[in-house]
Amino acid sequence: MASSHSSSPVPQSNSSDAFFKKETDATKRFRPVQSLPDVCPKEPTGDPSNLCDSPSLVVDQHRWTIYHSKVNLPAALNDPRLAKRESDFFTKTWGMDFVDTEVTPSFYLPQITKEHFALYQQEITPREKVHERCKNICPPKDTFDRTLLRTHDKSRTDLEQVPKIFMKPDFALEDSLTFNAVLPWSHFSTAGGKGNRDAASSRLLQEKLSHYLDIVEVNIAHQISLRSEAFFHAMTSQHELQDYLRKTSQAVKLLREKISKIDKVMCEGSLRVLRLSLTRNNCIKAYNKLKLMATVHQTQPTVQLLLSTSEFVGALDLIATTQEVLQQELQGIHSFRHLGSQLCELEKLIDKMMIAEFSTYARNDLNRPLEDDCQILEEERLVSLVFGLLKQRKLNFYEIYGDEMIVTAKNIIKQCVVNTVSQIEEIDTEVVVKLADQMRMMNFPQWFDLLMNIFSKFTIFLKRIKATLNTIRSVVFLVLDKNQKNRDLEDTLQKNSAKDNTVDTEVAYLTHEGMFISDAFSEGDVPPVAADTTSQRNTSPNSEPCSSDSVSEPECTTDSSSSKEQTSSSVTPGGVEMMISDDMKLTDMELVRLANNIQELLYNASDICHDRSVKFLMARAKDGFLEKLNSNEFIALSRLMEGFILDTEQICGRKSMSLRGALQSQANRFVNRFHEERKTKLSLLLDNERWKQAEVPAEFQDLVDSVSDGRISLPEKKPAATEERKPTEFLIVEGQKYATVGTVLLLIRIILEYCQCVDNIPSITTDMLTRLSDLLKYFNSRSCQLVLGAGALQVVGLKTITTKNLALSSRCLQLIVHYIPIIRAHFEARLQPKQFSMLRHFDHITKDYHDHIAEISAKLVAIMDSLFDKLLSKYEVKAPVPSACFRNICKQMAKMHEAIYDLLPEEQTQMLFLRINASYKLHLKRQLAHLNVVNDGGPLNGLVTSDVAFYTGNLQALKGLNNLDLNMAEIWEQKR
Repeated sequence: MASSHSSSPVPQSNSSDAFFKKETDATKRFRPVQSLPDVCPKEPTGDPSNLCDSPSLVVDQHRWTIYHSKVNLPAALNDPRLAKRESDFFTKTWGMDFVDTEVTPSFYLPQITKEHFALYQQEITPREKVHERCKNICPPKDTFDRTLLRTHDKSRTDLEQVPKIFMKPDFALEDSLTFNAVLPWSHFSTAGGKGNRDAASSRLLQEKLSHYLDIVEVNIAHQISLRSEAFFHAMTSQHELQDYLRKTSQAVKLLREKISKIDKVMCEGSLRVLRLSLTRNNCIKAYNKLKLMATVHQTQPTVQLLLSTSEFVGALDLIATTQEVLQQELQGIHSFRHLGSQLCELEKLIDKMMIAEFSTYARNDLNRPLEDDCQILEEERLVSLVFGLLKQRKLNFYEIYGDEMIVTAKNIIKQCVVNTVSQIEEIDTEVVVKLADQMRMMNFPQWFDLLMNIFSKFTIFLKRIKATLNTIRSVVFLVLDKNQKNRDLEDTLQKNSAKDNTVDTEVAYLTHEGMFISDAFSEGDVPPVAADTTSQRNTSPNSEPCSSDSVSEPECTTDSSSSKEQTSSSVTPGGVEMMISDDMKLTDMELVRLANNIQELLYNASDICHDRSVKFLMARAKDGFLEKLNSNEFIALSRLMEGFILDTEQICGRKSMSLRGALQSQANRFVNRFHEERKTKLSLLLDNERWKQAEVPAEFQDLVDSVSDGRISLPEKKPAATEERKPTEFLIVEGQKYATVGTVLLLIRIILEYCQCVDNIPSITTDMLTRLSDLLKYFNSRSCQLVLGAGALQVVGLKTITTKNLALSSRCLQLIVHYIPIIRAHFEARLQPKQFSMLRHFDHITKDYHDHIAEISAKLVAIMDSLFDKLLSKYEVKAPVPSACFRNICKQMAKMHEAIYDLLPEEQTQMLFLRINASYKLHLKRQLAHLNVVNDGGPLNGLVTSDVAFYTGNLQALKGLNNLDLNMAEIWEQKR
C-alpha cells in the first residue's frame, strides 16, 4: 500500500512522515505516468459526426450526468442473497443466475512472451542485488520468528480438531448428505423413552459445534492481531489519500473554471463560426440536391414533350441521364423510389413507339406517288429514328422496311393494272372481276405498255429505296466512325498519361536535386497535357463563393453532367447534323453486320421487284400468250426486260436472276416455236419444190447485197417506187451468178432471221446456233432425199430427175455453203470464248454440203457414163462416118451442156465435162480393144479417127469448152 502510494500524480505536502520520506527518485523506480484521456470537446473539423456527443467536463461541470453516479464497492461485493461468502474474491459468483464460463482470449491483447519482460529484468536485477545485501546486513529477529512459528503450530493443531467437511469449498447444508454428516439425526429418531439421553446428545453436539466455532474465531482473531499494524496503516494511508484527492478535486475545479472562461472567450466563437460554416455548406448541398430533385421531377413531363415532337434520341438520353443521377446522387430518396421503374417502363414504351414510328415512316415513304423524284422523305425524322433504334440496340428494324417493300411492290403492280384497265373500254370490269382475267383480255400493245409502266415504276421505287437505305447506312457508319475515334482518343490519352508520369518523375528528380523547374523546361518544352492541367489549376476558383447561388451553379452543373456523356456533331450525306452520344454501346462487328444487312436489303428489293415481275409475266403467259408472239413482239418484250434488268443492276449493284431466268425460259420457248415454225415452213417449201430455176425478186437481191456489206440483218421494207423493179434471172452474190430455187431464197431469209434474232436476244445465241445447225442439216438431208434420192417424183409428181434438176440443186447447195463462213463469224462474235466449241457444227455442215455437191457431180458423170456404156457397147467400126453412135453421143453431150451451162459456173462445167470425157475415153478404149482396132493407120483406124475427130469437134464447139484439153490419144492401147 505504501509503495503503491508513491506512484500517485498528486503533489506531495511539506509535512510528510517517514512513509513519504522513504520515497527516493520516483522517475528512476517507476515508469512514466500515462496522461489522462482527453475529456475536452474536439474541435469541429467539418464533419458533423466528429462533433462532441459526450458531456464536456468544462461546459457540463455544474449539472448532473451519468458520470456522477457512484457505487459502493463493498455493497456490490457483499450480496445479501447469497447463503455464504466465498473465500476467493475473484471467483465469487455475481448473483444467483451467473455461471462461470471460460473467457476466450481477446483478439486485441497481444501474446505476452518472456521477451516482453527483458527490459524489466534488466532494471530489477540491480535492485534485487541491493535487496540481498540489505538482508545480509540486517538479519531478522530470532525471537519474533520463533514466537511466530510456535503460534502458527498451535493454530494448526487447533484447526485440525475441526472436521474436514467444514473446510471443503463446496460445503453447503442444502445437500442432504452434508447435512446428515454435520447433524446426525439418527441420535434424535429413537423412542420417547430415551428423551433424556437424546437431550444429552443434543447438548453434546451443540457444545461440540460451539467448540469448533470458538477455535475458528480464535484463529481469526489471531490472524487479525498479526495483521493489525498493516490494517491501521492502510486506514491511515486511506485518510491521507482522501485529503490529497480533495485538494486535487479543488485544483481540478479551479482549472475547469479557468478552462470554461477560456472556452467562452476564445473557443466558443470560433467553434460557432466553424459550425455555422459547416451548416451553411450542408444547406448549400441540400439546396443543390433539392434543385436536382426538382430537375429529376420534371423528367417525365420533359420526356412527354420530347416524344410529342418525335425527339426519341433526346428522350432516351434524358432517361439515361436521370437513371444515372438516381443511382449515383439521389439513391435512397424515398419520394423517387418508383421513378426508376417508371423510367424503365417509359423506355420500353419509347421502344414500341420508335418501332411503330419507323413502320409508319417506311409505309409513307414507300407508298407516296411514284413520280420521277428520288428525294428522301423527312430525312431528319429518319436519322433521328435510326439513332434512337441504334441506341436501344433494336438492330432488326430493317426487317420492318423489308416487309413494307414486299407489300408496296404488290400494290404497285396492282395499281398499274387497275389504272390501265380503267382506260380500256373493251374490258368490262363488272363482268370480269379478277384483275388477272382483266389483264389477260389486253392485246399485246396494251399489255406491253402496262409492263413498261410497271418497270418504270419499279425503277423509281428502287432508286427511292436506295436513297433511304444509303441514309440509314450513313448513320451506321457515323456511329462506327465515332467508335473508332473514341478508341484513338483513349489510346492518345494513355500515351499522354505515360508521358505525364515520365515528366512527374523528372520534376521530382530535379526538385530533389535542388533545381528550379523553369530551369529545366522552357515554355515550348512543357508537355501540352501538363500545360492544360496547369491552366486548369490556375483558372479554378480559390475562394469560397459569396452566396448560395454562386455555389449552387457549379454543383448543379456537376450533377447534371454526372452521366459523363460526351457528344460530337456529325453530318449525314443529306446535310442533317446530328449529335452522336458516346453511350451507344455497339461493337464494331455489330455495326458492320448491320451495314451489310442494310446493303443486302437493297439487293432484296431488286429481287422483290424481279419476283413480282416474273409473277406478272407468268400470269399473262398462262393462256400461251407469250408463246404466240411473233418475232418482232417478242424481241421488243425481250429488249424491255433486258433494259429493266440492266437498270436494276446499275441501281442495286448486283444481278437478280429470277427475271433473267424467266426471260431465258420464255426465250427458250420462243426459240423452240421460232425454230419449229421455220422448220415446218422449210419442210413445206421443199415438199412443194419442183426444182426449177426461180426468178429472184429485188427484195432478195437487196437482202443478199446487205449481207455483202458485212452486216447480217433484214433490210427495212422500202416504200413502193414509181417503177417496180423486175425480178432477175440470177442471184448476184459478190459478182457470181447463182441460179436458185424459191426454197433457197426463202431459206436465206430464214437464216438471216435467225442471225437477227441472236442480235436482238443475245441470251439465246447458243440455242439459235443449235437450231440453225439443225435447220441447215435438215435442208441438206431433205434436198438430197428429194433430188438424189428421187423423192420429188412421189412428193411433187415429177416425171424424172433431170440433169438440170441436179445442177440446180448443186448450185443451191453452193450458195448455202457460201454463207456458212459468214454465219459462223456472226455467231462467233456473240459467243463467249468457252462456247467456241459449238462452232464445230458449222464445220460439220460445210463438210456435209461439200459431200452432197460431190455426190451430185458424180451423179451427173454417172448419167453420162451409163449412156456411154450403152451406146459404145454397140459401136461398130464401119462406114458411114460419122457413125450413128457418135452422132447420138454428141447429141447427148450437147443436151447435157445445154442443161448445166447456165446453172453452173464455167469452171465447174469444164471440170464436169473433163470427167465425162474421161469416162467416154474409157468406154471407147474398152470397145476398141474388144473390136481389135489398133492405131496402125489402117482403114479401121481411119474410120475411128474420123469418128473421134467428129466427137472432138462437136464437144469443143460447145460454149465454154473450146479450150478443153480432151487428150483423145488415150483411147489407143499403148504398145509394150
